[in-house]
Amino acid sequence: MGDMTNSDFYSKNQRNESSHGGEFGCTMEELRSLMELRGTEAVVKIKETYGDTEAICRRLKTSPVEGLPGTAPDLEKRKQIFGQNFIPPKKPKTFLQLVWEALQDVTLIILEIAAIISLGLSFYHPPGEGNEGCATAQGGAEDEGEAEAGWIEGAAILLSVICVVLVTAFNDWSKEKQFRGLQSRIEQEQKFTVVRAGQVVQIPVAEIVVGDIAQVKYGDLLPADGLFIQGNDLKIDESSLTGESDQVRKSVDKDPMLLSGTHVMEGSGRMLVTAVGVNSQTGIIFTLLGAGGEEEEKKDKKAKQQDGAAAMEMQPLKSAEGGDADDRKKASMHKKEKSVLQGKLTKLAVQIGKAGLVMSAITVIILVLYFTVDTFVVNKKPWLPECTPVYVQYFVKFFIIGVTVLVVAVPEGLPLAVTISLAYSVKKMMKDNNLVRHLDACETMGNATAICSDKTGTLTTNRMTVVQAYVGDVHYKEIPDPSSINTKTMELLVNAIAINSAYTTKILPPEKEGALPRQVGNKTECGLLGFVLDLKQDYEPVRSQMPEEKLYKVYTFNSVRKSMSTVIKLPDESFRMYSKGASEIVLKKCCKILNGAGEPRVFRPRDRDEMVKKVIEPMACDGLRTICVAYRDFPSSPEPDWDNENDILNELTCICVVGIEDPVRPEVPEAIRKCQRAGITVRMVTGDNINTARAIAIKCGIIHPGEDFLCLEGKEFNRRIRNEKGEIEQERIDKIWPKLRVLARSSPTDKHTLVKGIIDSTHTEQRQVVAVTGDGTNDGPALKKADVGFAMGIAGTDVAKEASDIILTDDNFSSIVKAVMWGRNVYDSISKFLQFQLTVNVVAVIVAFTGACITQDSPLKAVQMLWVNLIMDTFASLALATEPPTETLLLRKPYGRNKPLISRTMMKNILGHAVYQLALIFTLLFVGEKMFQIDSGRNAPLHSPPSEHYTIIFNTFVMMQLFNEINARKIHGERNVFDGIFRNPIFCTIVLGTFAIQIVIVQFGGKPFSCSPLQLDQWMWCIFIGLGELVWGQVIATIPTSRLKFLKEAGRLTQKEEIPEEELNEDVEEIDHAERELRRGQILWFRGLNRIQTQIEVVNTFKSGASFQGALRRQSSVTSQSQDVANLSSPSRVSLSNALSSPTSLPPAAAGRECDSLLPPAGTAHASSQAGRGWGTRGHGGQLVTIRPRGLKGHSHRRGSHWSGECNQSCSGSHSVDQGQSEGR
Repeated sequence: MGDMTNSDFYSKNQRNESSHGGEFGCTMEELRSLMELRGTEAVVKIKETYGDTEAICRRLKTSPVEGLPGTAPDLEKRKQIFGQNFIPPKKPKTFLQLVWEALQDVTLIILEIAAIISLGLSFYHPPGEGNEGCATAQGGAEDEGEAEAGWIEGAAILLSVICVVLVTAFNDWSKEKQFRGLQSRIEQEQKFTVVRAGQVVQIPVAEIVVGDIAQVKYGDLLPADGLFIQGNDLKIDESSLTGESDQVRKSVDKDPMLLSGTHVMEGSGRMLVTAVGVNSQTGIIFTLLGAGGEEEEKKDKKAKQQDGAAAMEMQPLKSAEGGDADDRKKASMHKKEKSVLQGKLTKLAVQIGKAGLVMSAITVIILVLYFTVDTFVVNKKPWLPECTPVYVQYFVKFFIIGVTVLVVAVPEGLPLAVTISLAYSVKKMMKDNNLVRHLDACETMGNATAICSDKTGTLTTNRMTVVQAYVGDVHYKEIPDPSSINTKTMELLVNAIAINSAYTTKILPPEKEGALPRQVGNKTECGLLGFVLDLKQDYEPVRSQMPEEKLYKVYTFNSVRKSMSTVIKLPDESFRMYSKGASEIVLKKCCKILNGAGEPRVFRPRDRDEMVKKVIEPMACDGLRTICVAYRDFPSSPEPDWDNENDILNELTCICVVGIEDPVRPEVPEAIRKCQRAGITVRMVTGDNINTARAIAIKCGIIHPGEDFLCLEGKEFNRRIRNEKGEIEQERIDKIWPKLRVLARSSPTDKHTLVKGIIDSTHTEQRQVVAVTGDGTNDGPALKKADVGFAMGIAGTDVAKEASDIILTDDNFSSIVKAVMWGRNVYDSISKFLQFQLTVNVVAVIVAFTGACITQDSPLKAVQMLWVNLIMDTFASLALATEPPTETLLLRKPYGRNKPLISRTMMKNILGHAVYQLALIFTLLFVGEKMFQIDSGRNAPLHSPPSEHYTIIFNTFVMMQLFNEINARKIHGERNVFDGIFRNPIFCTIVLGTFAIQIVIVQFGGKPFSCSPLQLDQWMWCIFIGLGELVWGQVIATIPTSRLKFLKEAGRLTQKEEIPEEELNEDVEEIDHAERELRRGQILWFRGLNRIQTQIEVVNTFKSGASFQGALRRQSSVTSQSQDVANLSSPSRVSLSNALSSPTSLPPAAAGRECDSLLPPAGTAHASSQAGRGWGTRGHGGQLVTIRPRGLKGHSHRRGSHWSGECNQSCSGSHSVDQGQSEGR
């Protein structure tokens, strides 16, 4: 099914439709064209063609209340006629395509060419071959038989190239397959609620058919197109299709069109599904993109052949297709996929590649020069034409040696190791309830320094139960006896709870005997319904008396209202509204309260304050959420203006206040302790009130009594981070976030502000890496902004899942700790692999290079090098990248962004092992024949048989690598390298497998591998020297790294590269108009300031009679500032660099402070007592001191900013200028 292209898919559907069209009252084409209309057009069209939505339901043989009958044949028929709700994915690349891609590798192409030339030459017997006059590099006759075997080397190289290509292609293929598996897993996770045969059921999105009645609610991502039948207050964000960010209100008579791929931002309702899969609006766009993409490629190719300019002109057409937004999303997604680690690795690989290229070039040049000088200058041989082929054969041999050096030097295994490691981790993380949507999120998580977590459902079990209540002037510490509550109050209470909650929320009998009843739907509402059941009442009859269709008006819950209200019409035509919500918010709107007799009495503000103190705060301090339930009656005429919310939601009568307990998950405190030990700060961001939040935070261990921390409410947080104009300032956030642990009563914008503030902060040495958990639709922006966004798999809305990087399938905080462990493990696996690979690279390159220069022939032959390359690249990356994580990973602090890939310890290991290996190989090369009493392998002629001497060298080299692979398992200088080795079966298999193949190669490899069989004692020596690696590893571990100051670290990201271009552009979009004006003001202010400062400088210089150097310095810094003023218009980070101190100099400021952008001083305010917070000043008696930075540098190189102040005797009295606080972008 998935292999069908979209066009086949279409035509097949069209054919089916023509044959079955008559069974239903409307065809797919009609419905599809109907869905393309918007707003009033659609309403008119429905009226004209069908009458109303009911009529469409009848034509589609479905009932708006009961839904489809749900029988298999009926569903099958609908799928055949109207199509399935699934968009066929793009075809995956075939194995052959992947092979072709792997062949594009430059080094491999060079090798192939060299091998083919070598093959050609070996079959060509030049006439001058027997000619004595032709020089051979070294004397020594060759056997006739050997000359025949000359083709073997070329063939062997080709074979090994094929081997490498197949392995690479296979790896790519399995990676692709895993990724597709992951995608389908994510798709299966997505379920949707529909009504079938009167039952509300959840089905996978792909099972939805035309004619289904689907229930939509806040936070859903609509899976198909449909018509709105009934519902309340439904608002949709259609920006994904239209690009308009305003929410669209849906109603049956104004705009009933619901489109797939759009988000429900508020309200709930029911829709009739009218188009699915490729016929839905999103499907049509995807089809255009898919088909368009293929056509584009064809066009592009043609255009390139004709003329480059034409291709350029074609590009803009692409976005006019309507797939514009999607196109852009795709483009930005690909860019973003490159993570910190991949950035570091690419950089490292390029550096190593360059070094290898230089080495191989030198090797070839030296070999050629040596040969020509030796032959034509020293031995004075003439160049005979019949000898040319012989010489060419020599040059090809030299070229092959050079290429071999290059092949070994270039670490092709690096990208492979990363993908293997990430793919392996992602697969394993599934078992730990982490569904990774973006591969690089897994590795970023290892560097996380802060986690902002939700409370409900993440830290707590999300199983709400009412445990305390305040009803009829009595505060019950446990569930009250039903008889103690007045009947009138009881009836109001039951109605208020049953009617004023989503009808999808229910309490079902437990699945197993003795288990707790199942809570379905909104958990807070479940808690309230549970309270009704505990009072021995039943909510079902109330709901059946007042079905959802009869509700007059519903104000659904959203993060602004923090309450929900439902209006019903009473039998006497008057109205009653039930409300419930956060107690402090609803109580403010109450003017009466029911007393013990069930009669309303006056409820004054001072009564409210008393109630807050006596009832609500004690409940909150026990960690309970307090919910107030209230009602209000309205007369039948005049009918109230329902849209004027402020008047409606007022003058309520309070029925009761309940305390709902949501117990902390048992495993959370331990998980949080692990995070704190691993150097990760956990912060709780919740909508609950501050006392509840604090109580839960203490239970979880987020805050410990007696520590210095902050718990803030959203309002207070906003007050502290905004300046007088109400703009957010980064510097103010920097004062708060390091100590902030709990943010209560926070809105989604507060969450986003906090996350952005922490990420943009330059307050700390390392840039913070922030993970965020979220479940609501409104958490989308924060999840996107965070470095890693976790969405809840169970409680999370589709919107949150879309925005996230990882989905927690069990909604559990302790799964985040697992993610941290895996992330760190990925990083360590890559480091292990690097440590191993670089040792091999260094040794192999040096051996090949020096061997070639001294003996005119590399001791390691091309084919042997390729085998070593295969071991160390492909197999080692498999072996070392699949190490399972251990708890010890959580005992160290996060690495941070600027930490180099190769630490000093690793550098020590690499160089230490390289020294050992080189010493032994050169010993074997130059005195090996004496040690083993064998013929020397040096200076052998062109086609001579493989010598035992060189075979021993090759064998020893491989043995050393094998044992060093075990050493490479530890990178932090641990002693026990065998620790946990049997937990990784892949590693053991690969090491033993490599060993077995090596025996086969040496004993039976013969000519192709240039090996001659070895005796047992020679084998023992090789293994013994290899074992020496383990001993030597212990010696290296003894040397303290701190002594080796000269070791450089490699593979660090510099600051410039840290902020990718796209991120800067994103930020530009975020800046609104007012801020742009401010920027302009800033620039002008800078220019003015520069002039004044230059003048002051000149005056001062004259006064003090000092040389003009100061003025000149000033001038130079002015030029640098004016350059930076140009930079300022783009939101680059400006940092205050070292200013030179001048006569009256202030104490050096706190080093490393940075301002995002400097604001003009806002009038005269308090003196800055700490210099270095921006434009600080000190009032001295009778003098104005201006403290200013010298030379503002554009990029954020962190430097200590020292300040210098000059006195200007122009002012009397002590003045002071406000610190220019930096404006938060």
